[in-house]
Amino acid sequence: SSKRRLQLLHMDLCGPMRVASINGKRYVLVIVDDYSRYTWTHFLRSKDETPEVLIDFLRLVQRGLQAQVRVVRTDKGTEFLNQTLHAYFAAEGILYQTFVARTPEQNGVVERQNRTLVEATRTMLSTAKVPLFFWAKAIATACFTQNRSLVIPCHEKTPYHIINDRKLSVKFFYIFSSICYIVRDGENLDKMKEKGDECIFVGYSTQSRAYRVFNKRTRVIMESIHVNFDELPHTASDQISSDPAPECQTMALNHDSLSPAIQRQENVPQTDRTVTTSTELDLLFILMFDELLNGSSKVVSKSSAVCSTDAPN
Repeated sequence: SSKRRLQLLHMDLCGPMRVASINGKRYVLVIVDDYSRYTWTHFLRSKDETPEVLIDFLRLVQRGLQAQVRVVRTDKGTEFLNQTLHAYFAAEGILYQTFVARTPEQNGVVERQNRTLVEATRTMLSTAKVPLFFWAKAIATACFTQNRSLVIPCHEKTPYHIINDRKLSVKFFYIFSSICYIVRDGENLDKMKEKGDECIFVGYSTQSRAYRVFNKRTRVIMESIHVNFDELPHTASDQISSDPAPECQTMALNHDSLSPAIQRQENVPQTDRTVTTSTELDLLFILMFDELLNGSSKVVSKSSAVCSTDAPN
């Protein structure tokens, strides 16, 4: 086992998902630090994005944690076995290892984490009764909270505490899909005034201490620190799929001024706007479960009605 953070990173690319996310993503790249079990998730539109996303991640994480990645371990997928990544690993002195399909003793770390994330996400989407295109937001939220709440027995600390060497309060956690309100212009409104735009809580910013919320009036996802959560214990189970297709508007917060700046905006396909059912959740994650159980992403259940030609190139 690893003796320090970033000594060994386990990686796996899962997908394509049957339904594109609200940003049009169909793949999720899962990266697990062997020492701390801290997990990162990155969402991709196609497998071709893997080398660029992975190289950017490795550069940022090594600089941010002031530690060197020694070993990267993946399966033998073409998204990893390519000249771009091999050249980068050689230049950086990173040892690249591959594991054989159907060998849990070699890839068990990332496979177990995949299963944990999928099961948590499935529960969150089922309880929230939000459309399927929120699956990526749910996975990101599950990963965020698990990193900061699950205690690793051998360390008696959370993954976040281990990898960052500091504790973190979880008092700012809220239930996925909770009803909340964005306070207009950052004003602290009291109970006698208008609460602001009604939103659905869909996660946490990874760049600041902001919340990610789906604004039901503007039909966009944004990040804001000026959010009031409804004290009543209800979620967004009132179906929002009957409204016009939402758009994604990710906000990048300036840490000094906290003024939002729009990075991108994308439309969601009309056909993806469905409220989740148990069957739909089974079909959504069927490829991930097939890969975990059978060791190959090529095994697809007939009930999913998904063929290989549906996957992005």
